[in-house]
Amino acid sequence: MKKSGLVLLILSLATFTKAQLRVAIVGGAHGSSVIETNTLSNWDSVSNNYSSRIGIHFGFMADMPLSQSSKFYFQPAVMLYNKGRKYASPYDSAATIKSYSYSQFVNYIDIPMNITFKYRLGKNKLMIGAGPYFSFFFNGKEKTETIYNDGHYESTENDDLPVGKKPGNYKTLDFGMNALAGLEFGRVFLTANYSRGLGDFYTPVDGGHLKHQVIGGTLGIYIGKPVAIEYAVKDKDKDGIADEADACPTEPGTAATQGCPDKDGDGVADKVDQCPTEAGLVTNHGCPFHDKDNDGVADELDKCPDVPGVAKYSGCPVPDTDKDGVNDEEDKCPTVSGVSRYNGCPVPDTDNDGINDEEDKCPTVAGIKENSGCPEIKQEIIAKVNLAARRIQFAKAKAELLPGSLSVLDEVAKVLVQNPELKLTIEGHSSTEGNYDVNMELSKQRAETVRKYLIIKGVDASRMEAKGYGPNKPLNQGKTPGEIELNRRVELKLSNQ
Repeated sequence: MKKSGLVLLILSLATFTKAQLRVAIVGGAHGSSVIETNTLSNWDSVSNNYSSRIGIHFGFMADMPLSQSSKFYFQPAVMLYNKGRKYASPYDSAATIKSYSYSQFVNYIDIPMNITFKYRLGKNKLMIGAGPYFSFFFNGKEKTETIYNDGHYESTENDDLPVGKKPGNYKTLDFGMNALAGLEFGRVFLTANYSRGLGDFYTPVDGGHLKHQVIGGTLGIYIGKPVAIEYAVKDKDKDGIADEADACPTEPGTAATQGCPDKDGDGVADKVDQCPTEAGLVTNHGCPFHDKDNDGVADELDKCPDVPGVAKYSGCPVPDTDKDGVNDEEDKCPTVSGVSRYNGCPVPDTDNDGINDEEDKCPTVAGIKENSGCPEIKQEIIAKVNLAARRIQFAKAKAELLPGSLSVLDEVAKVLVQNPELKLTIEGHSSTEGNYDVNMELSKQRAETVRKYLIIKGVDASRMEAKGYGPNKPLNQGKTPGEIELNRRVELKLSNQ
């Protein structure tokens, strides 16, 4: 192809792109290499001597959406591209040639035709695209340089490369695929580009295949103002609303009703207007607004027009199915009567013993009502501890345990250690004889003496409490020596609460 023909092609394509939505000046740098395969016996060692050529590309690109609302864009472009490769080979000291280098630089007019997807990221757009390209050979140059060990230097250069289909010629037309990814910042965009030839751009004399490969980056700037694109709009009912946006494409309507008829002109399409011949409100389904109970739900739609309610329940109050005063939306047990502090559920009974947790002193252990929800203490244990209590004796007028009481308390300690759920209240009592304050203090000391002894025997102190009642809780009137003696006592009361 003549160069004048290529120039004409560039100008005509540029004119075409100018008629599209936006036109950008594009340019950038890239690395160009050649993918070569052949049957040469020493190709594996020779191929390592080839390297990429660093080049530039620049030109124009059009940006046209495939439809008015599409995120896909057609992006044809016309660009001048530097392509080719370099070769360099050193020789060993035994050879007459010190080094040999060769460059194969060819330039093309590339016409990529990409389909690009744009996805908005804040104020910017992510761009991902791909498509075919066609390359027209523009010009090129082959150059060789040979340096000999004796210092002699030779160089050859050919800038009129042969074009055609014969061996040793460059083909006029090349083609391939390319891809891009990048970001668009308003009028500026930056992309990474990759292209790979699918055909041979050169016919080797000794056979083989040569294809271009390019990896680079492109900077683009949109120029001028976007040119509006007119798309053919289909409008069957001639109401000025495109069929694709018209909810009633065969019946003339208004924009307010998405192209559907509206006889009363209230902005509610007749097909959904509950009062199609009487102008009303959009919020009231096209009917005039009457609301006796002032709950915001029109009487025409209010199933409880005399009682304020909510729209969700057609103007009626939020229901309370179990009639416990907690409405169903807040009631976690809507079909079982409960209390508000438990979100409408009954007071829980964790241990399922029939006594709710608020009244159950042992809420995690099943018990009996008579023992406040705690398990019943075995009668034999109660009897054993009560018998022991009656055998506890102290030195006269002192809080000192008599030796015979120690073995008795040992049995009590054993019972408490074997039953860790039990608690013990130790009560000290005295007769009415003597000074009241002295009796109160002595009864308290005696109860504390029993407690301390049981602690020594391994009973946790937190499980026991010592109290002194003095003469305040007598068992009898204390008139005889026997009655007086009975009133001087220690009582041991078990509990598991």
